Amino acid sequence: MGMTMSQKILAKHCGLSDLNSGDLIEASLDLVLGNDVTTPPAIRIFEKMGLKDVFDPDKITMIQDHFTPNKDINSAKLNKTMREFARSHNIKHYYELGRAETGIEHVILPDNGLVFPGDVVIGADSHTCTYGAVGAFSTGVGSTDLACAMATGKTWFKVPEAILVRISGSLNRYVTGKDVILYLIGKIGVDGALYKSLEFTGEGIKSLTMADRLTICNMAIECGAKNGIFPVDDITREYISKTDPDRFSSGRFMEIAADEDASYSDVIDIDLNDIEPLCAMPYLPSNVAPAATLSDVKIDQVVIGSCTNGRLADIELAAKLLNGRSVAPGVRCIVIPGSQRVWRAALDNGWLKIFDDAGCVISTPTCGPCLGGHMGVLAEGEVCVSTTNRNFVGRMGEVGSKVYLAGIPVACASAVAGHVDVPCDEER
Repeated sequence: MGMTMSQKILAKHCGLSDLNSGDLIEASLDLVLGNDVTTPPAIRIFEKMGLKDVFDPDKITMIQDHFTPNKDINSAKLNKTMREFARSHNIKHYYELGRAETGIEHVILPDNGLVFPGDVVIGADSHTCTYGAVGAFSTGVGSTDLACAMATGKTWFKVPEAILVRISGSLNRYVTGKDVILYLIGKIGVDGALYKSLEFTGEGIKSLTMADRLTICNMAIECGAKNGIFPVDDITREYISKTDPDRFSSGRFMEIAADEDASYSDVIDIDLNDIEPLCAMPYLPSNVAPAATLSDVKIDQVVIGSCTNGRLADIELAAKLLNGRSVAPGVRCIVIPGSQRVWRAALDNGWLKIFDDAGCVISTPTCGPCLGGHMGVLAEGEVCVSTTNRNFVGRMGEVGSKVYLAGIPVACASAVAGHVDVPCDEER
């Protein structure tokens, strides 16, 4: 029996020629990720275990993004712990705020060329599955696993079963990767891919940009998946040739394709032509409805950005849709570029002026409101349309607040309308 993409990558990283779903393995790691919330506990475990050295300071990255810039004394302590550990162990990929390389972890790791096809990456953050967009196996772990991986460069996996998602057609106007993944989650539910690999294929993926694919893989966890992964194609190659030209030109990566006789637990067919702009209503990402049917939902806030939709293409699209328009009275619209490079591009291209003219708040890169951290926490009874990835009870603030998940077009149209809305044809 042949192997899936994920099985092939894992097999190469544990020195085996064949793997089956359910096998328990120990695999070597190409990159280990922690952030300001998950790294400090891992550091405490690392030190409690008496560990002295990290396995490779060039293969560990520590990102300040969840509560940054520091929102209070406790978050300042967390970042100090991580900063001092990074300095003492000469961690190469630790970035101070404001530097070109910094930003939200799942935006900057692929953009900085730290993840390539065929890599195995773990991160102490559930949305580490983002990097499957470039053909890597990436998944989230806990802080204990992070501590051990920092010391050994290895971790254990139970090899996941896979669901084959066959994509056909092409995206309709105002439909993005966010709508594609919401459509899938709405179809199979929040546990429809529990501990399975979502492997995307089909002619339709040619119409999905890298930003679309990163968004889709980012939210694979929202239907319980262990990881999401796309095959490498010309779109992938064009992207990675710019993120790390030297590694790309040297060929130090693996393009993995599933075997024709690979085994899948299920096959799901998605025709992109069937998808319209969607919203995930409170309080689950699977509670999906067409945005056009929700015009009676009045809103207090819109968040544009995050690790799901804060990339350069997202911010550019938001600027196009908000150009010459104004945020509705009584609505707060917060724009959060996903990295310092994206922020600077938004400045250089005049997009920040467009946002400012429209009446938006423009933030430094941060996870901020996505997890109810800061820079946009909701009060009791408030309603937000957000391009983030979760809308659980109390996710963005008070338990009585509500979050509607959407893509950039719906978020921008809603900010202008003052209620959930979709763009008109002339808005793009």
